Amino acid sequence: MTPQGPLAGIRVVEVASLAPAPFGCMVLADLGAEVLRIDRAGSSAAITPPAGPLDRGRRTVAVDLKDPEGLALVRELAAGADVFVEGFRPGVAERLGIGPDDLLALNERLVYARMTGWGQDGPLAHTAGHDINYIALAGVLQPIARQGERPLPPLNLLGDFAGGGLLMAFGILAALLERNRSGRGQVVDAAMVDGASLFTAFMRGMHAVGLWQEEPGTNALDGGAAFYDTYECADGGHVAVGCVEPQFFAQLLAGLDLKEDEDLPYYVDPRGWDAWRGRIAARFRTRTRAEWAEVFAASDACVTPVLSPWEAHDHPHAVARGSFVEIDGVIQPAPAPRFSRTPAAPPAAADHGGRDVVSTLADWGIGPDRARSLIASEAIA
Repeated sequence: MTPQGPLAGIRVVEVASLAPAPFGCMVLADLGAEVLRIDRAGSSAAITPPAGPLDRGRRTVAVDLKDPEGLALVRELAAGADVFVEGFRPGVAERLGIGPDDLLALNERLVYARMTGWGQDGPLAHTAGHDINYIALAGVLQPIARQGERPLPPLNLLGDFAGGGLLMAFGILAALLERNRSGRGQVVDAAMVDGASLFTAFMRGMHAVGLWQEEPGTNALDGGAAFYDTYECADGGHVAVGCVEPQFFAQLLAGLDLKEDEDLPYYVDPRGWDAWRGRIAARFRTRTRAEWAEVFAASDACVTPVLSPWEAHDHPHAVARGSFVEIDGVIQPAPAPRFSRTPAAPPAAADHGGRDVVSTLADWGIGPDRARSLIASEAIA
């Protein structure tokens, strides 16, 4: 795999973990960074992410982190890297001898990224948790609910991937940019609870000026408004409606063959939302999802079919933009965003062509004899 993209020339050592850090490193690899993943061998608790989109773009080496020679190899690799990424609980990397102080002493330009749920300090730092817990405490989960219903977890998108991996990658890039001025690396403390909290900025601002009610499902953008909701079609499929502006709402009514009703409040008035929703829902139930998609295809009514992940790649817009790629039979999102001068290369599966530890380590300055010795001693697999 030849690095290509805006991050070509950046070298990243990633200690294998699950979900958020692999996603962040996937983004870095997509944009051209050379990512070497250290799989954790020799332990009953070894973590190796499942093969698929999140591990694309890497080469990998399985290292026994309990073996002194294995740890020495990790330190040597970090000494020649730009970025080091780990997802241990606070204190574990230090006990292993690959904490920030250990590695920054070897490489003062190293950006050391730490991916956790709760962060490196605070009363919850050493406790377990998952996406649902982090977004719950961040105030993100509670508003995601219909009025009078319990909160619904939005998969693990907001904690693991958006507030976790993506914010970690953003922090790494910011630290690399600062390094150009100072010549020094630093530690990036990426916590999912912090990243998820960022997403409440708009909502908090609206609430502060009285434009957001605390009860879920009663606001313009949380399913409370008839003009910003999903509707069932005749075939059981759904469409998404987001016609916030009046000119777009007018086009919605035209597409549905509905007229303004003087007996109903103006469409943005919460007092009329239930009545508007009933009229709109009744119309959408008269045709299939595909039929409504055709009606609104060239319209500014802000109506789109609700596609499953297994349908999205076939939509004409996605096809035209090349928004998805297929790797080893798995259809997955293409790298994003896009760059005019330094476009990303098509992503490849991890260890494209097979894992070749000797060749991989040679590219990182570890000679073949040393690599074979490490394999013989079982410090690496």
